[in-house]
Amino acid sequence: MQLKEWTMVEQEQLIHFMTTNTWPFHMQENSGRELIEKAIREGGYESDEVKTFWLVNDTGEKVGIAKIHDLQDDVPLFDLRIADHYRGRGYGASALRLMADYVFGLPEGKNRLAGHTRHDNLAMRKTFERSGFVKEGHLRQAWFSPEEDRYYDAITYGITREDYMAGKKTPVVWEDNEDSGTVQGIPDFPDQFESERLLIRMPSLSDVSDVNNAILQTLPTLRQWMRWAHQPQNLADTEQRIRQAIADFIMKKDLRLHLFEKQTGDFIGSAGLHQIDWSIPKFEIGYWLAGESVAKGYMTEAVERITEFTFDELGARRVEIRCDELNKKSRAVAERAGFEQEAVLKNDDRSADGTQLRNTVIYAKISD
Repeated sequence: MQLKEWTMVEQEQLIHFMTTNTWPFHMQENSGRELIEKAIREGGYESDEVKTFWLVNDTGEKVGIAKIHDLQDDVPLFDLRIADHYRGRGYGASALRLMADYVFGLPEGKNRLAGHTRHDNLAMRKTFERSGFVKEGHLRQAWFSPEEDRYYDAITYGITREDYMAGKKTPVVWEDNEDSGTVQGIPDFPDQFESERLLIRMPSLSDVSDVNNAILQTLPTLRQWMRWAHQPQNLADTEQRIRQAIADFIMKKDLRLHLFEKQTGDFIGSAGLHQIDWSIPKFEIGYWLAGESVAKGYMTEAVERITEFTFDELGARRVEIRCDELNKKSRAVAERAGFEQEAVLKNDDRSADGTQLRNTVIYAKISD
């Protein structure tokens, strides 16, 4: 892909692009012709402060636009828009890298490049993360949507010249107190990987129906051990939980993973890394399997591969599995995956339905 500078003779093409696509996560979601014409007249797309570029793919198609503004400052900002038809194809990440190349290649020696997005624009936030940008700000109730007459949180991402030139990311230490320096930077890591029979990846909104069906089919078993299984399990509830899981994954607060059989593409269950402490780092693996997929060794395979991923990609020093002492199947998975039983905590938790006290078994693996 390449950046091709927009010129005033392409005004009609720009207006057509802006008015025939949808922009659900922009402050002005529906741009009318008059508004675009006014912005063009006032230098909103071309001036000493602003440069606009077409995003042209390898077959010559114009897949989006990138507008870089505040070019007279040391800290330019940008606005990225990908056409409806071309979203989800990786063009966003390529565009961010091209804009960084352009800005840091200017003779003025720009110091950084930054962009803003709405907190629930999960696709854009993931694009920032993949392109070397670092989350630098979370502004509460700072993004107004005129169409909805409501405020959303705004997220700021940036990349510095230093990081760009070194090909690295320097995470922001949010708790900037005296002890914060003991926490090492959180590593970048892939959002999917494979085992012999399974594709293991972060959640997607496209999973909602399959996950909900699997939960409903497995609900009697899940309710024996999972507290969340006693909550409402309709499609809307599942979607909301998956949206939260995606956000948590992007923020690296909690890493839910969905399991798919590679041969069929079928969703077979969920696992994940919870109770994360990046200062060590340590993690707790949790898991459940859809009823039709039990007794095939899938969960042991998944836990073994997730454990390997945790040590190799995340730098784990400790990985735990905790389960009810009476949950024989969960305990068998931990033992087959090579985890060592460390303790049984008496009266440590309540049963999933909250009616009885239960013992918790702790299994663990540690790095050499």
